Amino acid sequence: MRLGWAVLLALAVHTAGGAAPIDRQALVARHAPHLTALDAMAPLSVGNGRFCFTADVTGLQSLPDFYWKTGTPTETQARWSWHQDANPHNYQLADANRAYTAHGRTVGYPTQQNTPAGQWLRQNPHVQPLPQIGLVLIGAGARALVPADVTAVDQRLDLWRGRLDSSVSVLGEPLRVSSAASPDSDTLALRMETPLFAAGRAALRIALPLGYDFRTRHNPPLDWTEEGHQSTILNQDDHTLVLEHRRDNARYIMTLRSATTMSVARSGPNSLEIRPAEGDALAVTLTFSPQDVGVLPATTLMAGGVDEVFAASARWWEAFWRSGAAVDFTGSTDPRAAELERRVVLSQYLTAIQLGDDLPAQESGVTTATWYGKHHTEMVWWHTAHFALWGRPQFTARTLQWFQRTLPAARAVAASRGLRGARWMKMTGPEGRESPGGNPLIVWNQPHAIHLAELLYRANPTPATLASYRELVEDTAQAMSDMLEWDNAKKRFVLGPPLWIAQEIYDQSTSMNPTYELSYWAWALETAQRWRERLGLPRRGDWEFRRTHLSALPQKDGKYVALESTPDTWDNIASRHDHPSFLMALGQLPGDGVDRATMRRTLDAVLANWDWATKIWGWDYPMVAMTAARLGQPEQAVDVLLKTDGPNNSYTQAGHNPNTGLPVYLPGNGALLAAVALMAGGWDGAPAGPAPGFPHNGRWQVRAEGFQRLP
Repeated sequence: MRLGWAVLLALAVHTAGGAAPIDRQALVARHAPHLTALDAMAPLSVGNGRFCFTADVTGLQSLPDFYWKTGTPTETQARWSWHQDANPHNYQLADANRAYTAHGRTVGYPTQQNTPAGQWLRQNPHVQPLPQIGLVLIGAGARALVPADVTAVDQRLDLWRGRLDSSVSVLGEPLRVSSAASPDSDTLALRMETPLFAAGRAALRIALPLGYDFRTRHNPPLDWTEEGHQSTILNQDDHTLVLEHRRDNARYIMTLRSATTMSVARSGPNSLEIRPAEGDALAVTLTFSPQDVGVLPATTLMAGGVDEVFAASARWWEAFWRSGAAVDFTGSTDPRAAELERRVVLSQYLTAIQLGDDLPAQESGVTTATWYGKHHTEMVWWHTAHFALWGRPQFTARTLQWFQRTLPAARAVAASRGLRGARWMKMTGPEGRESPGGNPLIVWNQPHAIHLAELLYRANPTPATLASYRELVEDTAQAMSDMLEWDNAKKRFVLGPPLWIAQEIYDQSTSMNPTYELSYWAWALETAQRWRERLGLPRRGDWEFRRTHLSALPQKDGKYVALESTPDTWDNIASRHDHPSFLMALGQLPGDGVDRATMRRTLDAVLANWDWATKIWGWDYPMVAMTAARLGQPEQAVDVLLKTDGPNNSYTQAGHNPNTGLPVYLPGNGALLAAVALMAGGWDGAPAGPAPGFPHNGRWQVRAEGFQRLP
């Protein structure tokens, strides 16, 4: 979220053909969340892409235990905040290796996650939370708030301005809180008013946890152990407090500024209570940074004023909504249209505040912790491709900065496995080190760097774009080429074993030739060849030979199956749960090697016979919808996109897509936006006319503007 608001305004587009543009402010405003009762599944957030503050109905984090236990945690996170435990045994990734033998050679992969080395390497580094910021009762009745204390809820998230306004009664007294996040620094602005301050009955409590208790893997509780970390006040006066939090080598600086004189009291070794020195109003900013205050950028130091943060947020968000694409379903008579429009608007907001950093996001964004805060590179496409498709490619480009930074690490992984080029890590933190488990055997993350670079080139087809991503595309394709093995008996190249396909249920040591991954290999190698031609270079002969001699996509009885080595997709119900990933070959992808009639039968079989109830993820529904749309079945596309008889396809009042065990699952939101981009904006070779992926049955009225077509 660092691009200036004026530049974003310049990117605004209008409907083609001279039609009146969509009234974007009205579109956004009609889906702004408005809560009138406590809903633990729908805390609301403000953020800037790498920093996020998630609040309960008080507008603060005043009911953390209730929200964590019954819904979605209320936390403060920054994508730069990490911690690593001591490593006295000097564990290295090779210490978790298991030897796999295939195609006449033996290669070690770090798949042993349950050894001491594997556990340490998997859990480190891990995300480090920022403080919890909530209202507490002080004085004779000092205690934390409980839900029964809070009544008369009226909370509104102004999406157009990026501002959260909350009004409640606490023990019968009014409390009003407004908050916003600066687009230019990791600064939270809070404006609070309650008679409880002047009466000496309440304070703003800032509590700094040790970290997370990772005995709970997903949505772990905050760890309030007092030992093992220190909160040191570096500077303090009547209006400013600068505090350092340190845990081992992990540290951050919190700078608190108050518009009026404030009272600060220590309530514990790692907690503070803040009140106005007099009166019932408190207006503060809290700026977080891994750097010392003295070396912070000027924009950060200037972000201290509450009014300035609110104004900057309003400018940025108006520019965001006026830029890029929009889709409006006004006039539709299909009763599902309003809900789809709501999901689309809220998903744009959530992905902008959760997924906009140059370190790819964990699957829970910056709301709560999952997989120790590490990101999964196979989810990068679902997280960020939609930004380019919605005409906001600067967000997609920001994600690719991480791939560019960690290219040396990916080259080292490739070399360790006898490959040239760059082999991308699956589950990793900021430094790019692989995490043990099945992760190193997943391969569908590998072509994503090429796909995202291609989307950026389509958005800006210039020599500068080619130069920026040339090395990334070339090295990624080189490793892909080397990962193919020659099958001399059948005179073809095969992919795997070992291999963990996108449908994560098959034996990794024997899996070979998955449908989706083979199609992705063909498309990505051809795309890399086109990049060479755009650069004035010849096509690589070795890549071409491998691409043109790839195995055919496996099928059985006239339908595609998950993989050639175990072609039991349609014979065994146990093989029909998890992702029906073979559909992505013509859906997310344009269909290299796909026979459309066969894919049509396969889609029908998935819709009729898939085990939707056992395990299906939030991104599966949009993924299947993309396949239906490309096959000319828009009614099926809408039906599966809004399917209600399977798990993990609901969206909370806040817009989040909860999945089993995960109250926040951003791949669902990103996939929804990618599917709607395809359905509303089209794809290469799509039928002529507007919104080719939506039904033209009179029940859907679709106005779309600003979309980039998918390949």
